Amino acid sequence: MSVQPAETADSARASLEALRTEIGKAVVGQDPAVTGLVVALLCRGHVLLEGVPGVAKTLLVRALAASLELGTKRVQFTPDLMPSDVTGSLVYDARTTEFSFQPGPVFTNLLLADEINRTPPKTQSALLEAMEERQVTVDGTPRPLPEPFLVAATQNPVEYEGTYPLPEAQLDRFLLKLTVSLPSRDEEIGVLTRHAEGFNPRDLKAAGIRAVAGAADLEAARTAVAKTSVSPEITGYVVDICRATRESPSLTLGVSPRGATALLSTARAWAWLTGRDYVIPDDVKALALPTLRHRVQLRPEAEMEGVTADSVINAILAHVPVPR
Repeated sequence: MSVQPAETADSARASLEALRTEIGKAVVGQDPAVTGLVVALLCRGHVLLEGVPGVAKTLLVRALAASLELGTKRVQFTPDLMPSDVTGSLVYDARTTEFSFQPGPVFTNLLLADEINRTPPKTQSALLEAMEERQVTVDGTPRPLPEPFLVAATQNPVEYEGTYPLPEAQLDRFLLKLTVSLPSRDEEIGVLTRHAEGFNPRDLKAAGIRAVAGAADLEAARTAVAKTSVSPEITGYVVDICRATRESPSLTLGVSPRGATALLSTARAWAWLTGRDYVIPDDVKALALPTLRHRVQLRPEAEMEGVTADSVINAILAHVPVPR
């Protein structure tokens, strides 16, 4: 196995860090969401962004797309959207008297699935194969998707009108669930100041956003992340956290082994982004909430008492022994 030159890894890290600067030209604050998107790129994972309307979820993904030298497409999920509108379908050509495949918008590098929970589960499930296997099967023929491939989906909280809860299988395909919160007072003043100075969220080119990373940078970064070492103690720590969710009296569904693998993967990516070639417990803690919160289910009585998935996971992190 050839050793990757240090300058290649360092250059890739610098390119991904530059994404923050470019996204910051359009979005004020939301650093955890920006970090989550970068981590997902490194882990070949998908991201679900949840927040009330008007907190820049869609703008965040559009700014990310503008900062990458990758193909990008957008699907606005609506109640009448059909699965073939996402994956593509066979179209009859009268000239050749044959059916030809017309690719859907999923055939891209970065797919913005906007308001994904405003379409029925049947259409939501059209993304399952694409997200997990990086391919789409139409009429029995599998068709591979481009590499890299990332789904960045936005959704409103499920208690809002006109929303459909995402099935558990669909949620489990997302590497991270990021909560896009309302801005602080200072951040909101910054948003209004930008608009007063002429910022137009529909014209990101005018905001000066430029592409600073491409497929080669991502591949170099992913190779470096794969070499980030994980001690047996860290592996055991991840397993203990996930097993504790399965034993929690507040949960009916704990984190699966797939979730444990996801937490280890995101912790490695975060360790590399911060300049280390090894994982420490703080890396695991930093990514535990966004990696695990959508993989657990609360008991109805716990929900009635105001318990949240985040509070359960935080309690587990406080009680599981941290390796030295």
